Amino acid sequence: MSLQIAADAAASQFEIRFESIFDSGRGMSFPCDPQGHVDLDSLPTRARHNYLFARAMVGKDYLPPAVRGRNSH
Repeated sequence: MSLQIAADAAASQFEIRFESIFDSGRGMSFPCDPQGHVDLDSLPTRARHNYLFARAMVGKDYLPPAVRGRNSH
């Protein structure tokens, strides 16, 4: 298995989640690797903008992000 395929497989198993400070249950999640790194180049434009917004709003609108396993649906 190539390193890129292994990295893609790992990223598909994890997400980084930004929970709202003010609205319990509301938040944004994005695929990431086990360390929480998001591949911005692989995100669609809108998701990339949402990720950058959530990251910039940590402490204002969102709690610090948490990495977790993705639900398999």
